[in-house]
Parts: sequence; C-alpha cells; structure tokens
Amino acid sequence: MKKKTFYMISLGCAKNTVDSDAMTQLLHREGYQPVENPLDAKVLIVNTCGFIEAARTESYQVLEEMADLKQKGQLLIAAGCLTQRYGEEVIRRVPGIDGVLGTRRWMDIVEVVTSLRKESHPRPLCHLPAGETIGQDTRGAILAHIQGGSAYLKIADGCRRACAYCAIPLIKGTSISRPMEDIVQEALFLQKNGVREINLISQDTTDYARDLGIKDGLAKLLETLAVSIPNLDWIRILYAFPGAITDQLINVMAAHENILPYIDIPLQHAHPSVLRRMQRPSNIDWVHKTVAKLRKAMPNLALRTTFIVGYPNETEEEFQALLDFVEEIHFDRVGVFEFSFETGTPSEPLGDPIPAEVKTERKERLMLAQQNISLTRNQALVGKTLNVLIEGQGMVEASNDIISLGRSYRDAPEIDGMVIVEDAAPVGEIIPVRITGAMVYDLVGTTRVK
Repeated sequence: MKKKTFYMISLGCAKNTVDSDAMTQLLHREGYQPVENPLDAKVLIVNTCGFIEAARTESYQVLEEMADLKQKGQLLIAAGCLTQRYGEEVIRRVPGIDGVLGTRRWMDIVEVVTSLRKESHPRPLCHLPAGETIGQDTRGAILAHIQGGSAYLKIADGCRRACAYCAIPLIKGTSISRPMEDIVQEALFLQKNGVREINLISQDTTDYARDLGIKDGLAKLLETLAVSIPNLDWIRILYAFPGAITDQLINVMAAHENILPYIDIPLQHAHPSVLRRMQRPSNIDWVHKTVAKLRKAMPNLALRTTFIVGYPNETEEEFQALLDFVEEIHFDRVGVFEFSFETGTPSEPLGDPIPAEVKTERKERLMLAQQNISLTRNQALVGKTLNVLIEGQGMVEASNDIISLGRSYRDAPEIDGMVIVEDAAPVGEIIPVRITGAMVYDLVGTTRVK
C-alpha cells in the first residue's frame, strides 16, 4: 500500500460532488494520489448525503462497507451532510470511523488526515462548523466539478428559506455567498481549460449575494460572467426560487447569447393551500405572469420544475389542481418526488398520513401527463437545428455504426434528456445538429444540417 493514496466516494447531489473535488485538490496538493481500489488507499473518504431517508440509508451502507473493508493502517473519514446532522449517531452506528467532517469543514481534510496519521485518537476526530458563517475559506481549491466539456460551479452554500419539508437549513445552515471575483476567476480558469458549459449551482441561486448586501446579485453575476468571459459558450443557472426571478434577471438572460435560455424553478406544488402548508410562495398568479415574461423575453425558453406529491393532507382536489396546472403551463421538463417525512423540519407535526401507494399513484399520473407534454414539445423541434455539446460516443450493435451523445441548451447535465446524433462527432465540441426525431425525453439528429 502506497503511503499517500486515497479513495473517494461522493454521494448525493452535484453540490456534494463539488466539495469532493475540492477535497481531492487539497489532498493532491499535499502529495496524495487517488486510487480506484479502496484496498490500495491509505485514506478512505465517504462524502455522504443526508437529505432524505433513502439518501441516509445509502450513506450508512457505503460507510459500513468501507468500515468492513478497512485494513490495518487505513483511515476512514466520513464527511458531508449525514455527518453534519447526525455526527454522533454515525459514529455509534459505524465503528471504525477515524475522522468526521461537516458540510462546511471539508477544507480541513488535510489537517484531519495529517493529525490522524501522526497520532492515535481515543475517538473519531471531528471537525464540524462552530457557526453558520464558517465556510468561505476554500484553501485555494476551485469549487467546481468538471465533466468533459461541462462543469458545475458552486456560487453559494446553505439556504435561508424555511420550506416546511426541507432539512437543508438544518444541515447546511443559512446561505453564504462566495465573492463574485472568486467565481469569475474560477469560471475563467475553467474556460481556459476547455470547459464549454458552466452550470451555476447552489441551494438557491436567486438568493446569491443577498448576504453580501448586493441586490439582484445573480443578475449582476451573470452579466459579469457574460461580459468578462465572452468566449465561454454556455452559462446555465439552476434552482431559481419562486418569487425571486426579477425583471433584471430576465433582461440579463435575454441580452446575452452565452447565457442559456433555460431556467429551473422548483415550484413543488400548484395549489395555494398545499404551498402554504409547505411554507412556500403560494401566489400562483405570480407564476403565470413570470412564465409569460420569461417566454416573451426568450421565445425559445426551456422551462424546468419539480413537484412533490403526497404532501401531508394533500387532497385529491389539490392534486387535480396540480395536474391542471401542468397541463396549462406546458413545462419542458418536470421532476416528480414523493413526499419524504423528515424529523426536525417544520412539517414534522403534520406527520406522514398519505399512504405510500397513493403517493406512487399520484406520481405516476403526474409523470404520465408530463410525458405527453414533453413529447409534444420535443416533436415541435423536428426539422430545426440545435447546437449540441457532444459528451460521448457509442456503437449501434446491429450495424456497427458510430453514434454520438450530447445535450442541447434545453438539457441540464444528469437531470434532463439527451440528443442522440447519428454520426461520429468530436467529444467536447459544440456542433449544429438537425433534429430528425423526437422521443419523450430525448431527441435524435444528424450533423448533416443541410
């Protein structure tokens, strides 16, 4: 076993993956090398997710697997959301953990590993936040995760919202924005190193820079990026909070070609009573007016949202209102989740009264309605030409023909559809593709645009 090697497992969302990559950068700077086999590593690191029950179960399973694999001389570090909220429970449930890092102390990874390697500790060495404002010190790490020609870039962490069902504020604390100049410098670095698309992420991108005293911070950040890095092809924003999409933000998005006409607004429901129980914005009229503004400013807008079904006491009438809303708005993309009961959240007193089979049935009905809408919107693109970021190639077994896989501006990484290109196209390049076919989620096209 080499002296300075580590094995990293990152669970959960892209924001977690960014933190994992940042830890990797700091370890690499100290001479540590990543390995693909945990048995070859001196340090085992699991960056956990603890957002909902399914994520916690997976995190515990992976930690237990690593603890069982752990050999003499190896260290096991548990980091991330699960340890932040359930640190003592994690230590009790998974014997063999040597170190614990909270969500805003990932930058202490080298310090923890160095301390553990120097001397033994009677119990796991814990580095958890002492306050909500800890976390802006990146120790020089770039807060980005690169996937081929695309990258996630974190602009803030935490959330100040009080959504009744959500445990994020309990895990992450309030929203802490990164300095704009740091984000711009990191975006410039990514662009110079071949990244064609940057996806700006945080728990709530539309809340960016409010804690820094800057009004309309996201709009200002977008304009700064678009102007100062004109060679950056695509800039995409994710996770816009309802009610926080301002006229200035819409105008900035519409004014710059390299800011994609794509927006993800997690609305969560469409019935005012449910939204009030969720402690979410309940002004549905605002949604209609804002969607109209967005589509007028950007006629080719791709609009994504997410919904929760089976929220406590959701009636059939309330669910039908959600179905009707989806049929009316005609979203391009929709994600649907069944309500997950979380202790410690404001919704805890409501319990979890709706049976699992009812939640599943409502999810299936909503997804079926959206599938018909998605197919119709995709079919309207047949015959048009879209720029596509090529991300990989494959082979059709029956014919041995090479095909390429990519995404258009309508497709955020990992959560949306793909464009299947019936030609060999260069990976990492953005090329024009004529759309020749449409499916529910994906498009088919060719590079022969004429």
